[in-house]
Amino acid sequence: MITVFGSTNLDQVGTVSRLPRPGETVAGGTFSMAAGGKGANQALAARRAGAEVRHFSAVGADAFADAALELLKADGVDLSNMRIAEGPTGIAMIFVDTRGENVIAVLPGANGTMTPADAETALKGMDAGTVLLLQQEIPQAATERALDLSRAQDVISILNTAPFIDSTRTVAPKATILIANETEFALLTGRGIDELDAAMQDWARAHDQTVIVTLGPDGAKAATPNGLIQVPALQVTPVDTVGAGDTFCGYLAAGLDAGLELEAAMRRAAVAASLACLNPGAQPAIPYASDVAAAL
Repeated sequence: MITVFGSTNLDQVGTVSRLPRPGETVAGGTFSMAAGGKGANQALAARRAGAEVRHFSAVGADAFADAALELLKADGVDLSNMRIAEGPTGIAMIFVDTRGENVIAVLPGANGTMTPADAETALKGMDAGTVLLLQQEIPQAATERALDLSRAQDVISILNTAPFIDSTRTVAPKATILIANETEFALLTGRGIDELDAAMQDWARAHDQTVIVTLGPDGAKAATPNGLIQVPALQVTPVDTVGAGDTFCGYLAAGLDAGLELEAAMRRAAVAASLACLNPGAQPAIPYASDVAAAL
């Protein structure tokens, strides 16, 4: 059983010919809405990967909540601990261009009401060796409490450093496994992409931690205290990259929960992330385990 402690949003997505510059209006394109939020995305990815998943989060008492939870319910994610908060459900406003690149603004809504007490509820009864998956779209005090409890209970905690915030440097070393993209890892360490391997190895040794850096079309790398691992991505022409990172995180957690070695879990997660780029939206684009197995 994987526990995901994090955000739930409704994504509002505009597709445009190119991303507008500050102060600029770009006309044309299309609009759609889809369930999202990094916590919910990762929960759905882990579930579609074949894991049993429970998602601890908060939504508002509004019409957006049903839409935000629709796919999680349909695929059987355990939502019995979903909290209904005062105020609106969280919203992500996303622009995607014709190359699949995106810009995102997140309005937290109910996600902003998550507290350390919610973390205590989420961790209650978790056994040693089970997997906790975390991101940074809820108040950091709640995430940090969950990390502290996971360490005390010998729970395997996986922290995705997105979106990167000022306190990430303080919280990141508390996780068992850290997942960042190239930009986030550079912000974390202050070292550029030309030093990536050395920076990853130095971080892993200094914090006795496994750190994974996702590299988009180049797959992903991991550094453990014992060495480096690299896995490839599928070569695809992306339609929308918005859910790829969350797909990787969810699939990685599911692989580890199923007993796969790190390299095998990463390879499966990288292929799943590539497949997620082939369709628009975050949750609708997350592939099922059968799709990933066929691609592998």
